[in-house]
Amino acid sequence: MKRRTLIQSSVAALALMLAGPALADAMSDAKAVVEKYATRVTTWDGPKTGPKAQEGKTIVVLAGDLKNGGILGVTTGVEEGAAAIGWQVKVLDGAGSIGGRTAAFGQAMALKPAGIIINGFDAVEQAPALEQARAAGIPLVAWHAGPVIGPDEKTGLFANVSTDAMEVSKSAADWAYADAKGKPGVVIFTDSTYAIAIAKADKMKEEIEKLGGKVLEYVDTPIAETSQRMPQLTTSLLQKYGDQWTHSLAINDLYFDFMGPSLAAAGKGGTDAPINVAAGDGSESAYQRIRAGQFQKVTVAEPLNLQGWQLVDELNRAFAGQQWSGYLSPLHVVTADNVEFDGGPKNSFDPENGYRDEYKKLWGKM
Repeated sequence: MKRRTLIQSSVAALALMLAGPALADAMSDAKAVVEKYATRVTTWDGPKTGPKAQEGKTIVVLAGDLKNGGILGVTTGVEEGAAAIGWQVKVLDGAGSIGGRTAAFGQAMALKPAGIIINGFDAVEQAPALEQARAAGIPLVAWHAGPVIGPDEKTGLFANVSTDAMEVSKSAADWAYADAKGKPGVVIFTDSTYAIAIAKADKMKEEIEKLGGKVLEYVDTPIAETSQRMPQLTTSLLQKYGDQWTHSLAINDLYFDFMGPSLAAAGKGGTDAPINVAAGDGSESAYQRIRAGQFQKVTVAEPLNLQGWQLVDELNRAFAGQQWSGYLSPLHVVTADNVEFDGGPKNSFDPENGYRDEYKKLWGKM
């Protein structure tokens, strides 16, 4: 019996010794990813050539839900970029429901616009309307309309604009892993209504488990219903997992808009576990929470305003009969340490890389 116990102890010790370097390597890799995306963005890496402004256009933005900070930020960027290029913009709000988006698409077609921007909802949801738009010769560009970046033959999109969503998810998961010193217990929040949301959540789960962390639960709950669902869901998860729950990973900041009161009611301070980390999109409320140390430490932000300008540029290319730009906009890991640069004082990731002037140059507006 003593010999068996001695062997078991030796095996356990050897496993621990072998795990040490592996853990160190995983930690080093995770920190390197986070550091890569936490630095300032000062260099323009977007398109250097493109068509001059196609004059006199009226376009429609179909917003999935203007209560979503990411969608609102992109819409604002579209309006700003359209003003710079000299176009008129009509914004229609789908108000967070399939029925609302269907009605908005019908209104858009009645307006007979030169182009349509699908903003923040899965394009395949509106397949009949997409076919109608294509038949009418109306170019379609989109933001977060599916997992494919750039042209999408399946949906007929000229270009789907996004950062690299898998890198967004990986960097969020890597931050949580490093923050937990290699032992995170994670709850992941996603919404199966959207293919891109599932892809992002799956990537976070894969990354956490690959690094040796633990996914306690994978929660599929509609992003449009977070205000109703998240308070009670948070309380239930706290009761179920207690201190095992070290970090939350969500596909969007909106999930954390409604967790704070439930966490506070459970005696949690603003920087206590579970620590909230969002893989998109860098909403105003997320910036405020990070700055104040109130129930969110990280958002992996997208340059929403820049992406609005890119959508205008992609439509301009479609009108001119050219190819899409091929541009993948930068992402940014926002923490309390860097929240005050690259647009941070305005509670957004707005790169200090001169993108507004760069696009104006392309369009012949400078």
